Amino acid sequence: MAIALPLLIIGAVVGSCYLLWIHLKLRKRFHGIPSPRSYPVIGHLPIVKPDVQGFIDQIIGLAYLYPDQPRMVTVWIGFMPMIMVYGPEALEPIFSNSAHLNKTVLYQMLVPWLGQGLLTSSAEKWRPRRKLLTPTFHYDILKNFVDVFNDQAQVLVHKLKAITANCRDEPIEISKHVTLCALDIICETSMGRSVNAQQDPDSEYLRAVKRIIEIIQRRQMNPIFWIDCLFNLFGDGKEHKWALDVLHSFTKKVIDERRKDNKTDGIAKAERLAFLDLLLAMEDRGEISLKDVQEEVDTFMFEGHDTTAAGIAWALHLIGNHEDVQEQIAEELAQILGQDEDISYEHLGRMKYLECVIKECLRLQPSVPMFGRVLGTDQDVGGFTIPKGTQVIVNPYLIHRDPRHWKNPEKFDPDRFLPENTKGRHAFAYVPFSAGSRNCIGQRFALMEEKTIIASIIREFKMTSIKRRDELGFKSELILRPIDGIHVTLTPRV
Repeated sequence: MAIALPLLIIGAVVGSCYLLWIHLKLRKRFHGIPSPRSYPVIGHLPIVKPDVQGFIDQIIGLAYLYPDQPRMVTVWIGFMPMIMVYGPEALEPIFSNSAHLNKTVLYQMLVPWLGQGLLTSSAEKWRPRRKLLTPTFHYDILKNFVDVFNDQAQVLVHKLKAITANCRDEPIEISKHVTLCALDIICETSMGRSVNAQQDPDSEYLRAVKRIIEIIQRRQMNPIFWIDCLFNLFGDGKEHKWALDVLHSFTKKVIDERRKDNKTDGIAKAERLAFLDLLLAMEDRGEISLKDVQEEVDTFMFEGHDTTAAGIAWALHLIGNHEDVQEQIAEELAQILGQDEDISYEHLGRMKYLECVIKECLRLQPSVPMFGRVLGTDQDVGGFTIPKGTQVIVNPYLIHRDPRHWKNPEKFDPDRFLPENTKGRHAFAYVPFSAGSRNCIGQRFALMEEKTIIASIIREFKMTSIKRRDELGFKSELILRPIDGIHVTLTPRV
């Protein structure tokens, strides 16, 4: 025993020295890449702001510190290096190389909820799954969902009419109403089941969705809680488990009921096929398992709800700050829709100016302000060789403000997306839905939904935002959100 203890201490010291040596060697490989001053082992952790708004301010500040090429910066999270990319030239070799399809460690916090679905799965699982699921997002499938978009948009409009009738000229916090509308839409289109969130905003399912997103965001910000046992003991483990139980129980129940109905009545008899029906048909053919079905349904629920709602809310805020743009949208809608009550699939295709507006809104306020990849091989980026295994954070918020590709980037100008103005633009200068082969499978769905809801509101109301864009603070909770919501006044059109 007297000998064992000194040997143990010597072993620990030698091991620590070896790990430090490995770490210092790794730091040398990042020499020359722009980076604020950091320290071995602890990296930048002592200076990282713990609050979400402060953290976002720091991230944006890095672009002002290092505005020139290669528009990337190294951030050390303890031992682990991360490269944040905020220029399309630096992004191109990463998105163009199929070796870099795996997601970063931050996505692991989503796995307990989403499993190994399209968003979180490794490249090996993702490739065949993406190929299998791509046909479910074909236009012929998506156009059948326009009726759902219309129905839920009309529920939203009627709610807004009732609110304005009772509180004329009073500001409305519109993002919460849009979020409930988007949740009803994704439930009905992905599962064929409505949760009636617009009528019952205090449902347990909705509370679980909100809570788990808050928990995941906080966990991502604190590397100590990346370790499961510490998270469960000292973090939000108990509430996280409650939310997971609610979310998984709900989707499992719906899947079981839908599966039973399809076995009894046949999937072909359904008036409108939800994504779940298509997944269950694949399961019936042996292409995916029942566990795979639940993972993809949970993924659709997350990706198709919060991101789209945020995109719509930010768009309404920007449109409400630009009366000329709003009236041009209203004129386009009047020409296309006339006296038609419902918006059809064909109508959506003709809303060219509204599409430009939505794209410009997503440029300035991308729903997902950051996403990540892991380098699968050593990669030359901006004249530096970044080693295999490096975590890469892609920052669309800053990429969309690169002055080399966007003239007067802070100006709201939908005309940037007119066909004649997009010619020659760098392929990776605009990436609100990611880019390359692992881009967002649901971007067509999202654009159709955003058009329908925004058009439905503008047909009925003149809208004025209470705050300018520079007055409205924002934070990142997986999704880019306004800190105090989005307040507008609505005046019925006559």
